Amino acid sequence: MFEPVSSRVNFPQNEEKQLEFWKQNQIFEKSVKNREGKPRFVLYEGPPTANGNPGIHHVLARAYKDIITRYKVMKGYYAPRIAGWDTHGLPVELEVEKQLGFSGKSQIEAYGVQQFNAKCRDSVLNI
Repeated sequence: MFEPVSSRVNFPQNEEKQLEFWKQNQIFEKSVKNREGKPRFVLYEGPPTANGNPGIHHVLARAYKDIITRYKVMKGYYAPRIAGWDTHGLPVELEVEKQLGFSGKSQIEAYGVQQFNAKCRDSVLNI
């Protein structure tokens, strides 16, 4: 009736098989799509700063964000995952001001807002 179960389980290999099954069958995408039209729950996520490197302490925050969103999905909410990478611009500007030796808005305007914005984009893309 039941097949024998080996005492030598390869958990990493089992996880890889499960992940491949989810990928091939688009299980995650279906789990989100199947709840469209239900009450919406969004937990925006993003880095502490757009130009900051993640630290080990961010793992806990990511775990909570994942747990909370999964819980809401299990409770029937439509919970699309939406990254909030564009919500942390001020630390980028402050870092670029420091790099350029600026201490205020008037120096940025004299330098050129477009040039300053380009420098900010470079700062974020070059981490």
